[in-house]
Order: sequence, then C-alpha cells, then structure tokens
Amino acid sequence: MHEGSWGISHTRVPTESRPGHVALIAGFYEDVSAVAKGWKENPVEFDSLFNESKYTWSWGSPDILPMFAKGAGGDHVYTYSYDSKRQDFGAQDATKLDTWVFDNVKDFFHHARNNQSLLSKINEEKIVFFLHLLGIDTNGHAHRPSSRDYKDNIKTVDDGVKEIVSVFNHFYGNDGKTTFIFTSDHGMTDWGSHGAGHPSETLTPLVTWGAGIKYPQRVSAQQFDDAFLKEWRLENWKRLDVNQADIAPLMTSLIGVPFPLNSVGILPVDYLNNTDLFKAESMFTNAVQILEQFKVKMTQKKEATLPFLFTPFKSLSDSKQFNILRKARSYIKYRKFDEAVSLCKELIHLTLKGLSYYHTYDRFFLGINIAIGFVGWISYASLLIIKSHSNLIRSVSKEVKKPSHLLPCSFVAIGILVAFFLLIQACPWTYYVYCLLPVPIWYAVLRDFQVIQDLVASLLTYPLSHFVGYLLVFTLGTEVLVLSFFYRYMLTIGLTAFAAWPFLTQLWTRAKVTSLSWTFFSLLLAVFPLMPVVGRKPDISLVMGAGLLVLLLSLYVVTSLTKRKDSCIKEELLVHLLQVLNTVLSMYVVYSTQRSLLRKQGLPLMNQIISWATLASSLIVPLLSSPALFQRLFSILLSLMSTYLLLSTGYEALFPLVLSCLMFVWINIEQETLQQSGVSCKQKLTSIQFSYNTDITQFRQLCLDDIRRAFFLVFFLVTAFFGTGNIASINSFDLASVYCFLTVFSPFMMGSLMMWKILIPFVLVMCAFEAVQLTTQLSSKSLFLIVLVISDIMALHFFFLVKDYGSWLDIGTSISHYVIVMSMTIFLVFLNGLAQLLTTKKLRLCGKPKSHLM
Repeated sequence: MHEGSWGISHTRVPTESRPGHVALIAGFYEDVSAVAKGWKENPVEFDSLFNESKYTWSWGSPDILPMFAKGAGGDHVYTYSYDSKRQDFGAQDATKLDTWVFDNVKDFFHHARNNQSLLSKINEEKIVFFLHLLGIDTNGHAHRPSSRDYKDNIKTVDDGVKEIVSVFNHFYGNDGKTTFIFTSDHGMTDWGSHGAGHPSETLTPLVTWGAGIKYPQRVSAQQFDDAFLKEWRLENWKRLDVNQADIAPLMTSLIGVPFPLNSVGILPVDYLNNTDLFKAESMFTNAVQILEQFKVKMTQKKEATLPFLFTPFKSLSDSKQFNILRKARSYIKYRKFDEAVSLCKELIHLTLKGLSYYHTYDRFFLGINIAIGFVGWISYASLLIIKSHSNLIRSVSKEVKKPSHLLPCSFVAIGILVAFFLLIQACPWTYYVYCLLPVPIWYAVLRDFQVIQDLVASLLTYPLSHFVGYLLVFTLGTEVLVLSFFYRYMLTIGLTAFAAWPFLTQLWTRAKVTSLSWTFFSLLLAVFPLMPVVGRKPDISLVMGAGLLVLLLSLYVVTSLTKRKDSCIKEELLVHLLQVLNTVLSMYVVYSTQRSLLRKQGLPLMNQIISWATLASSLIVPLLSSPALFQRLFSILLSLMSTYLLLSTGYEALFPLVLSCLMFVWINIEQETLQQSGVSCKQKLTSIQFSYNTDITQFRQLCLDDIRRAFFLVFFLVTAFFGTGNIASINSFDLASVYCFLTVFSPFMMGSLMMWKILIPFVLVMCAFEAVQLTTQLSSKSLFLIVLVISDIMALHFFFLVKDYGSWLDIGTSISHYVIVMSMTIFLVFLNGLAQLLTTKKLRLCGKPKSHLM
C-alpha cells in the first residue's frame, strides 16, 4: 500500500520445492523426471539468474541451494546451509530454520565490514542475495496451516523480513539501489500437504518493492475470479498476476543481466518503474530470446525429418517472424512503445505455441504405434489364454498345416522398412521401441490365424443373446474400474453390486452363512471410498481401535490353536504370541510418539528402533508359522497390520482389517462356487496347505467363471489403491504417516515408507488370491493372463485420456492414472512373487521338518 507492487504468482504441478525454485530462478518448468535424480542433483545443468549474476550469496536449505550452485559457470555462487538434520518435523520448533537464515545474513554483513575483499564484492553491481525460508513449510507439514505454530512462524518471518530490509538499507546507506522480491515456490492445503494442483497449492504471493519497482497504484475496480481482494481489503490497490516463470525475467531485468537461456517467462513490464523505452526494449529482447529457442527446436526437428514429411508451424513462418520483429523495431523507433510491447507479447505467445508444437510433433505418429502395440498385445494374451488354458476351441477340428514362409518374411521386411525409416530420420532409441515392438507382437498373433478361425467358429455356435450379455457385463465392469480412478464412490457402487452377487446366483441357497458374511463385509468395505482422503483429519483413537480389534481376533485364533493336538503346537503358539506382542508394541509406539511430538520433544529413539524392527520383521515372522492355509494367512495379516498401525494416522488403520475379513470370506465363497459349477474333488479348506512345489496335474482348464475371479482380483487391487485416498494425487500423502519411523526430512525414505503403506493392502489381496488359486485348482499363469488383458484394456483407455492441457490438476492426475495402470502388471509380477514367498516358504525355529496336517 505504500512502497511496491503486488500480485499472485501462478505455479505449475507438481507443486514441490525443486520445480518451484527452478521456475522462479531459471524461468522454465522442469520436466518431472528430474525427481529421479533426487532433489539436489540436476539431470541437465541449466542457466539461471544466479549464473547470470556477478555474484550470488544464498542461505537456507541444503536441499535447494546446491542445485543452483552446481549449474553455475565459474565460482561466483556462494551457499550457506544448515545441517539437513535440522529439517525435523517432530523435534524442535521449525521456526529456528528461518531465524538461522536471518541471523546468518546479519552476521555476514557484520563480518563484511571488516573484510575488504568481501566488502568490494558486495558493493558490485548485478548481485543477488537469496534467503530461502523453510520454517513455514516445515511447520505446515508438522502441525497444519491452521495451527498456532504456523501462525507464530508467519509472525517470525514478517519480523525477520522487516529487520533484514533495515540491515540492507543501513549497510548500503539507503542508496535506493536494492530491490526486494518476496514470493514462494508453492502453497499448501489445509491438511498440510502440497504437490497437486489445488488452488491453495498453485497460488503463491508476489510482493515487490525497492529499486526499479513501480509504486502502488490506486484503482476504482478490478475483476478477478477469486475473493482475495475483498478478503485482504486490497480492492483499490492494483493487483498484477504473473506465471511463476515470469519472475525470473523480472529479476534479471531489474539487475540488468541477460535472461536465462531456457527461460520461457514473459517479462511483467507492469511491475517496472522505468521509461517506456526501457520496457519496450526489454520486451523485444525477451521475445528474441524465446524465439531463438523456437528456431533451435525447429531446426532440430527439420534435420531429423524427411523433407517431404516435415510440416512447419504455419502460424510462425520465417517471413512472419521477420515482419513482426521489423514492425516492433519500427514501433520503438517512432516511440509507439505500448504497441511495441503488445506486439512482442503476441510474438512470445505464438513462439510458446510453436515450441509446444515441435515438442509434441511426433505425438500422433507415436500414439498410433503405441495403440497398435496395445491392441496386438491384448490380442496375443487373449489367444494364449484360449489356446493353452481353455477348452473353447478343443471341439473344433484342427488340421495341421505346413507353415508358410510368406508370413515371417513379410514381417521381417516390415521390420527392416520401419527401422530404415527411423534410421534416416536420426530418431532416438525410444522411437525404435515404440515402432518395432508391434511388429513381432502382430506376427505372433497372425501366426495363430487358425486359432482365430476356430475361435470365430466356436463363438458362432453360442446364442447371440448370451454372447452380447457377457460382453456388456465385461464392458460395464471395466468402465466401473476406469471411472473409479476419477470418482472413488464408483468403488462403493461396485462393492454394493458384489454384496448382491450371492443372491443373484444359487450360492445363497447352498451357503447362507458364507453369503451373509460376504454381503456384510462387502458393504462394510464400501464405506471406505465414501470417507474423506486420509490424513486430512488425523484421529489416533481410531488407530488404537483398529489395534484392539486385531488383538480380539488374535485371541480367537489363540483359543482355536490351544484346542489342537499337534506336535508343533508350542512353536505355533510362540510365533503367534510374538506377533500379538508386536501389535501391542505398535499401539504403544503410535500413542507415545504422538504425545512426544505434541510436546515438541521429537521422536523417541526407542520408538524409532521398535518401528524399524517391526518393519524389518514383518516379512520374516509369517514364515515361521504353519503353512496351513488360514493359519499362514492370519499370520501374514498380523505381521503386516503391526507395520500398518505404525504408518496410520486415522480411520485407514481399519481398512486392511475389513479388507482381510472380506478376503477370508472370498476364499470360502470361491470354494462354494467351484462345487456349484460341478468341479469334483472339493477339499476341506482346513486341510489345504500352501505348497511351494504345486502339482501341475491338479490344474484344470479355464472356464467363464474364472474371468469373474480375475475381475474380482483387479477390483480388489483398485480398491486397495483408492480405498483410503486418491493416491494419483501427490497431496493425498500425509507426512505424519511416517513420524513413528523418522521426522527429519528425507524425501526418498519418506516416499518409500508411504509406498509400502500403499502396498500392504495389495499384499493382503495377493496372498488371498494365492489361496483362491490353490483352492480352485487354477494355475497362476492362466489367471494372471486374464488380469493382464483387463489391466491392458484399462491402460489403453487411460492412454487416450492423458492430457497436457487444461488445469494442472487434470494433467497431473491423467498421467498418474496411466502410470498406475501400466505399473499394475509389473506390480502384480512382484506382488505375486512376494505373496508366493510369504505363503509357501517355511522357516524353522528348531528341530527337523515335520508334517503339518490339521
């Protein structure tokens, strides 16, 4: 209101510290693949404001400062960081991170008065001082933005900024040559997270004052789509909104250094208190700098494309570029500065569209190849199921034909042509993968042309109404799975339909108790997708409640174990009691850690040791239990629940428990459906044991009901994913989940723990599915192939839904969905192996191997 200009800076997804700082200081939006290099390393070195400056001094987090120092040419970027252990969400007050920065800046200027070399450097022109203040972010994660700690931190920063401004003015003798820019890398949600595209995460403040900055401007009215002006009582003070990358050219313009090389920011001239000539010239330079990137991109694409196939960006031809630049120069010459600025902005917008055009130049070509590959792969997997695992085409007579050499020769020729076409265009190696992969896949499909003919002949014998009915049910089921990624309540609709399933078949008349149990647990699980996303309202009492339910369930199992007369009963009881003790310890750790953090005493070391020991033992202890089906499954549940309790903050602690109960009923109900369909040799579930060397002769061929079993598995896996939150959105992760393990900021360790939390319900579903395969005498390969087909149909669906336009929330979510479905198949291979290991492997505490017959 008195000295400067202000507005709102609009950031992009992912709203994380690294991409935010790269946009602010280098002026471009870094590719998200940078996360693979960690927060501190740069995948490619880049130019930045710091690099262009004469000298830069920076204070703050060891996670942010190094990436700009490493990218700088020469030795002119100086960094001062505190120890990374100070970034602790649980111990001391995080405000100290900010007071550390303020104190060190004051000490720096005090020291400079007595150091002639340093004094001469900080009196140079074109220098930058960067104060990175992490306290507010840390307090927001630890205590939520509505907390007293967060508000106190804001007050501390407010006072600190006032003091630093006074230090600068005093040191430089109020010479009026310092500009102050106050902004943020990202925002934060009310529940203390960021990463996604919610307005509370993408909107950040921009307050500027000092040298070269326009004074406050009074206005009678201004139109914006939000209510901030009214809330902040700034309706009559001009608000100037920018994109986050625009701040980099603003800062370079203010100190008079070149724009960073890859900057795509547009200079916000309305912030500048300078002559119209300076603004027009700066805007012209900005346009030329971005146009140069466009020219490089166009040249690269032109050189790598055959001349007759190259389609240039028509909106910005060479003649048009020349005409706009000539016209802009002419405007500046005849002092028509406003026209020059608007013409340069028009050129920049066209150039950015052109950059995007060349960046996505091959998208249609690659998209078609990927789609052809997908359809081929789905066809191949379907043919493999029909040929090797079903009786569908057994009845059709098959003549053994002599293999023709025409088909393989044709496909070899196609492959060579495609490779040659890519080679002469100097395409990257990934293009070879996308374009050549469909060739062998379609060869494998068309090689089985006889099978396709037999299949068509076989299907023609089916009544059309039955065929259409099955197809509609399958399509509807797949669509429900796809929609559940966008709307969690679709899982509730699906689970409600599951609950009604026994009553639509003969199951209800055969097994009333099992059917009622299935309906009860399906409806109970259907409640979870209707609950708010995990972490927004922590409630430790629900975690304690889940622990107590596990203990009650354990009591029931101990009672049944003691009734058994078995030579190994002592060993079984010992293992079981060890797991019960572990559950009690987990409950204690959760409770005491929360109390300790509330008192700001940090994470107790003993709690940390117990947490890590529980995690380490959770995959080993079940191997000590009996391989009898239900005993082993219950042992796995107990071990994983101990870890899950440590990673829970609220109602989600109940989720694996309810899911497991439904899984136990699923094993029983599948046994009933098998008997109903007339498959002989129904074993008693209590007598079935997990065995590593399964007898292949016991496997049967697939029937239509097995598609339903595979669909159930995919549905339960998606429920395990989205049952307690939309994990496609980064802000669904709550850092408080890992506070029993560590409170010092460590992105990869915290990320790994959160990933394991997501995988625990997955492991429980896969172990149950292992039991279903065993009890229904099905090979895992045949069912796995059906799951592969379902997940690939979903992946193809999501491939066409991937966006790179619209709101950043839509873009981020669409990519996440595609990646999740694509990863599902890989996850299934890993989880299937893990489930097999957990269910079939047996470790012994002592003695020789003994038989475990119940």
